[in-house]
Amino acid sequence: MSALAASAKGATFLIALQLSSRLLTFLINQILLRYLSPTLLGLSTQLELYSITVLYFSRESIRVAVQRQSHSTQPVVNLSYISILSGIPLSYILAKLYAARGAGAELIRAEVPFFGESVGVSGLAAVIELFAEPGFVSAQQRLLYKVRATSEAGATVVRCFVTCGAAVWASRTGRDLGVLPFALGQLAYASFLLKLYVLQMWFVNGQGEFSLLPKRLRDGNNEKYILGYFSTSLTKLSISLFIQNSFKYILTQGDGLLIAALTSLQDQGAYALASNYGGLIARMLFQPIEESSRNMFAKVCSPDPTTKEASKTGIREAKSLLQNILRLYSLISLVACVLGPTLAPLLLRLVAGSKWADGEASVVLSRYCYYIPLLAINGVTEAFVAAVATNAELRTQSLLMGAFFAGFAGAAYIFLGILKMGAVGLVYANCVNMALRVLYNTGFIRGYFDAHEQPIGFRSVLPSSLSIATSIGVAGVLYSPVPTVVPSSFLGHLAWVGTISGVLGLLLLFFEREYIMHCYRMVWPVKTNTKRK
Repeated sequence: MSALAASAKGATFLIALQLSSRLLTFLINQILLRYLSPTLLGLSTQLELYSITVLYFSRESIRVAVQRQSHSTQPVVNLSYISILSGIPLSYILAKLYAARGAGAELIRAEVPFFGESVGVSGLAAVIELFAEPGFVSAQQRLLYKVRATSEAGATVVRCFVTCGAAVWASRTGRDLGVLPFALGQLAYASFLLKLYVLQMWFVNGQGEFSLLPKRLRDGNNEKYILGYFSTSLTKLSISLFIQNSFKYILTQGDGLLIAALTSLQDQGAYALASNYGGLIARMLFQPIEESSRNMFAKVCSPDPTTKEASKTGIREAKSLLQNILRLYSLISLVACVLGPTLAPLLLRLVAGSKWADGEASVVLSRYCYYIPLLAINGVTEAFVAAVATNAELRTQSLLMGAFFAGFAGAAYIFLGILKMGAVGLVYANCVNMALRVLYNTGFIRGYFDAHEQPIGFRSVLPSSLSIATSIGVAGVLYSPVPTVVPSSFLGHLAWVGTISGVLGLLLLFFEREYIMHCYRMVWPVKTNTKRK
């Protein structure tokens, strides 16, 4: 199987994982909303932000760096232990800082039971999850996407049932556990994830090709090892990526940091609900495609050890995959911008009720639909940059990340501080942030392919003219100021918008049928019969 086919197959595994796990999480969250107040939901997002911070700074740069290692598994496993060594003290330090200063900690400790215990359990869960890194990176390096899918899916199921079970039990017995159910769910997730990765990779490694424990390595093949364990080149790359990711974290999690600092817990709960629903498509579809394509880009564009240059075939495969993904994203973006602002508030009322739909969350969710296209394009283009950029280029990008943050902070100040737009302004500030990053990424990509005599045309990634014209017509019907025959009841309005959405979806499938069949054949290529008759 070619690297392109393997990457496409891997993306389908990860998308299936995200679809199933997010659907289950979504259903469990609908139950939890009946037992949670906006204050507790807002506090749970801060707890999640703490866990994300520990995991991100401990493992993200190493996860990206090890994708450049395409031959041996053991150096990848060895380097993953740096995540564990750095994550243990980081979780303790951040827990102390958060418990002492986060979100009016004194008031929270007085009003929310088990607050300190919840932070401690979340920190322990983050450390346990880091111990699963050797299994994760070895599965990723060997393109064992099914191992990852089954491990994360199983752990997600356990987390959902533990979180929901603890919340329901507390409610029925009259106990107030605060946000402890979320922390217990994360602990169950991390423990089960570690168990599944160890068991599956131990079975995969039946012939002892590598060890999930650190193993001393010898210098050779133009590669040297620090202390005999850690690849010098991968370690240097990890440091460069860590600096870049520090800026990237602020840009990626900047909305969470700003809203935690500038708004009340009630407002944070409303924003969390809107961003969670609005980000479902990003987590279910964009994230797995981004991760699998980044792995593929790194492999097919890696320089040959003898010539020190990437092969023309690899560059051509990377270009083809990138264009196909961007074409898919342009279609999704078209639908999101045309239907999302009208359909999203109706669906929010249906799944969360009027308590949430009548507040600011409904407006934020409708505006979030304009953010989705930028989020998608930035994800895959940034994945390409991370996979092929040299250390010098990564340092340049890190400096530019500082400029992007300045643009984001300036936009946030205008929308939040001057115009007083609240959470809606935060969505617009994120749009500015993503637009700046997309401009840099597309410029880098164009220069990269020009340098390898494979010029890339971005016009080819746009939908067909018929698709665009039809979408504009549907948008005109939905947003026309001229009175139309729209049912006044909620269910009638929902059915009317749903019918229009279905018609648009069928027309787009027809207009883009050749591209859709091309994608299908890429994921499931036709098998040729090589047997003699």
